[in-house]
Amino acid sequence: MWWLLTTVCLIQMFGNTFCLFGKKPVNPEANMNISQMISYWGYPHEMHEVITADGYILPLYRIPHGKNDANRLVQKPVVYLQHGLLVTASNWILNPPDKSLGFLLADAGYDVWLGNSRGNRWSRKHLYLETNSKEFWAFSFDEMVKYDLPATIDFIVKNTGEKKIYYVGHSQGTLIAFAAFATNPQLAEKIKINFALAPAATLTYTTKFLPHTNMNKIIGQDVCNHAVIGTICNNLLTLVSGYNPKNLNENRLDVYLTKIPAGTSVQNILHYSQVINKGTFQAYDWGNSFLNILHHNQPTPPLYHVEDMKVPTAIWSGGRDILADPIDVKNLEGKISNLIYHKKIPSYNHLDFVLGLDVYDQIYTEIITMMNESQ
Repeated sequence: MWWLLTTVCLIQMFGNTFCLFGKKPVNPEANMNISQMISYWGYPHEMHEVITADGYILPLYRIPHGKNDANRLVQKPVVYLQHGLLVTASNWILNPPDKSLGFLLADAGYDVWLGNSRGNRWSRKHLYLETNSKEFWAFSFDEMVKYDLPATIDFIVKNTGEKKIYYVGHSQGTLIAFAAFATNPQLAEKIKINFALAPAATLTYTTKFLPHTNMNKIIGQDVCNHAVIGTICNNLLTLVSGYNPKNLNENRLDVYLTKIPAGTSVQNILHYSQVINKGTFQAYDWGNSFLNILHHNQPTPPLYHVEDMKVPTAIWSGGRDILADPIDVKNLEGKISNLIYHKKIPSYNHLDFVLGLDVYDQIYTEIITMMNESQ
């Protein structure tokens, strides 16, 4: 996708040369970390560190109640939000409070927790491995399934006293949930409802992604933050996730492009490539029988059987999503043994589920209603 960077840089060059475009103000959140973004909108927050069984240190953010909650000391139902591939917990708060699920759930009376997967820009600490070591980056979503998700959910359950919590995942956040809840029944028992946005498992029809670099900030704040160029960037951004430019807020492109993408390991991307090429939802293939036996205790990578997951699951999918493709979603739907709801939104691309201008009406209000009715 370097064509995207090249195109935008050319736009910047010509725009600056001919002085055609007036630059818009930068949104303050573009230069903020997750804690600062939550505080900026006046919400309370806590930051915790979850330590996985293999030593990774994952930042976990909590919005314990809404901004104007008069009953803030009353124990609230708990919901955990898990981001997708190449992004961070900030994905749930990238828009103003009336369009960000993290804030909406807090205002609706929920105790909200925002997690981070290993290897994103905020999750690069380890108890004993150096971040620039080969050993640190030797992971894929297998380790998120085996270590990250159980450690995070167990931490939340222990600290809130709630026996069951709600789970909301987007993209990779759905993939690791399907795998973890299918292979770890004890973990699955702690989930009341699994809400899956742009669900992914088999990825036969998907495309690929970009890591986080300093170029994101340049593009977001210096290139796309112009009145006319912003419209072009909007169209380019939606092309890499599925075309739906009218549903993206051009005034916040600087925020989006300084937070997305946010990095992962090469091994994780290779794992996705294997899933795409083989058309199966399976563990990482180490390349030969000896290494697979060493890592998996069998000569071939084990499959993740989504049908073994018994958690009540609701899904929302997009007709223009080129990452969680409608055909892949249809194949996945038949494997979910406890599917309680599926809404197909024809116009939605992969980013609309967290950034769309109409996402509250299309999805978030339904999630909140379903949670309220299940109390």
